[in-house]
Order: sequence, then structure tokens, then C-alpha cells
Amino acid sequence: MIGGLGMPELIIILVIILIIFGAGKLPEIGSGIGKGIKNFKKATKEAELDEGEKEPEKLDK
Repeated sequence: MIGGLGMPELIIILVIILIIFGAGKLPEIGSGIGKGIKNFKKATKEAELDEGEKEPEKLDK
């Protein structure tokens, strides 16, 4: 179960997506979602690295 959804619910959702977008558009949609996830992971990784570099330096007096 994914988030409370069982197999019958997932099949119904996939059938509705097929009806709305058609079989020809599914590879494009999947590719777009994959690229979006990849870019999101890359951006969060870069943000974590930037935060480590931007820590204020302590000055000794």
C-alpha cells in the first residue's frame, strides 16, 4: 500500500490517466516528471552545500 492506496485504486487512477492523456503522451509525461525530480534533488543538494559555506566566520578580538 502506498499512502493508503491499494492496487485497485492505483489501477483505476492509471486507467483515468490513460483516458485523459492517451498512451502516446505517457512517455513524455514520465520523462518530464523524472527530469523534475532529478532537478529537485540536484537543487536541494546544492542548497545544502551552499549553507555549509555561508556560515559566518567568528572574529577573535
